[in-house]
Amino acid sequence: MLVEQLFFTILAFGLFVYIFLKMIQRNDTNYIYILVMQAIAIAINFIGFINGKKLGNFSIFIKYLFGIAIPVLVIWAEKKNIPLIQIVSVIKAKIYLKLNNSSKAKEVLINLVTKLPNNYIGHKMLAEIYELEGGMRKAIDEYVKAIDINKHDYDSYFKIAELLNNLQKQDEATEMLTNLLSKKPDYSNASRLLGDILISKEMYKEAANVYQNALKYDPLNYDFNYNLGIAYTMLNDFQTAKICYEKAAEINSLSYNSKYALAEIALIYKEIEEAEKYFMQAVDDENLSADSYFELSKISIIRSDFDTAVKYANIAIDEDAKDIVPKIKKDPMFIPIIAKLSMPLNLENVETKENKMDEKSKKMKEHLEEMFEITQNLSYSDIKLLKKDDIKKEDKNYNIEKQKEIGENN
Repeated sequence: MLVEQLFFTILAFGLFVYIFLKMIQRNDTNYIYILVMQAIAIAINFIGFINGKKLGNFSIFIKYLFGIAIPVLVIWAEKKNIPLIQIVSVIKAKIYLKLNNSSKAKEVLINLVTKLPNNYIGHKMLAEIYELEGGMRKAIDEYVKAIDINKHDYDSYFKIAELLNNLQKQDEATEMLTNLLSKKPDYSNASRLLGDILISKEMYKEAANVYQNALKYDPLNYDFNYNLGIAYTMLNDFQTAKICYEKAAEINSLSYNSKYALAEIALIYKEIEEAEKYFMQAVDDENLSADSYFELSKISIIRSDFDTAVKYANIAIDEDAKDIVPKIKKDPMFIPIIAKLSMPLNLENVETKENKMDEKSKKMKEHLEEMFEITQNLSYSDIKLLKKDDIKKEDKNYNIEKQKEIGENN
C-alpha cells in the first residue's frame, strides 16, 4: 500500500506541476479546473497515508480519475490539437443548452472563437445555436467559417444551402448544392434538395439529371424514383415517368401518390382496367380518396355503368364537396348522371378539406389530370402514336445514360 501511495504521489505531483506550467505558459484559467481536481486527488491520497488505512474503492477511483486519468486525457487531447479551452467551453455550452440557456451557451462559444478564431467546433456549435434560434444569416456566417477551417465538412455545405433556400435565395442555394455534389456526389440530402429547387423553378430536365445521378449511388431510394417520375411527367414523357412510379411503388407499397400517377397515365393511354386498379388502391389515401373516387366515376361512365358512376361520384362529393362539385359541373362527361348526384346547394357552408400533399406532387397531379382532359377525345390510333413517341424518348434517354456510363467507366 505504501509503495502504491508513493508511486501515486510522485506521478500526480509531476502531472500537477506540468499542468500548472501549461496554465502559466498559455495564460488560460481553464487549467484551474484540472488543478483543483488534482489537488483533491492528492489530498485523498495524503489522508489515506496519514491515517495508515486502506482507502475504499470509491476513494481510490476518484483519486486516480482526478489525479491521473483526467490530466493524462487533457495532455493527450492537446497533442491531438484539441485545446483544453475547447473541451471546457464545449462542456459548458452543452450544459447551458440542456438548461435551455442558449444565451450563456453562445457567450461561452463566442469567447472560445474569439480566443481561437480557427476553432472549428466553436464555429460549428455557434452556427447550430443560431439556426435553432432562427438567426439564419448569422448561422450561415458561422457555417462558412467552419467550412473555411474544415473543407470536408459537407454537412455544413448542405446546411448553408438549406438556409439559403429558406431565405428564398434559390440561385445561391443551387450553386452551393451543385458545388457540394461535385465534391461528394453520393450526398443524398443535397440531391434531394437540389432536385426540389429545380422542380419548383420548373427546370425539369435539370432536375431529372440530378435524380438520375443520385440513383447511381442509391438505386432503391423511394424519393429519387418518385421525384424522377414527377420530372418526366412535367416533361410529358409519360412512359419513362411510368417506369419511375412503378419502381417507387415497388419500393414503398404505401406510395399512393405513385399509384395515383400510374392510374392517370393509364387513363391517358386508355388502359382503363389498369387505371381502375390503381385508383382503387389510391382511395386508401385521405389526400387522394375524393379524386380517386371521382376518376373511378368517370371510368364507370366510359363503361356506361351509370349506377356505379353515381355511387362513386357521391362518395367523392361526401369526401370533399368543395373540390369535387365544381369539377363535376365543369366536366360534360357527368351530364348523364348529374341529376342523380347528391350535391350541396351552397358550397360556402361546406368545410374545406385540408390537402397535405407537397407542392410538387400537387403540380404533378394537376398536370396529369389536365393531360387526360386534353387526350380523352383522341382515338386509339392517336394514343398509339403518342405511346410510340414516348417509347422513342425513353429509348433515347436510356441510350444517352448508357453512353454516359461507358464514358465514365473508360
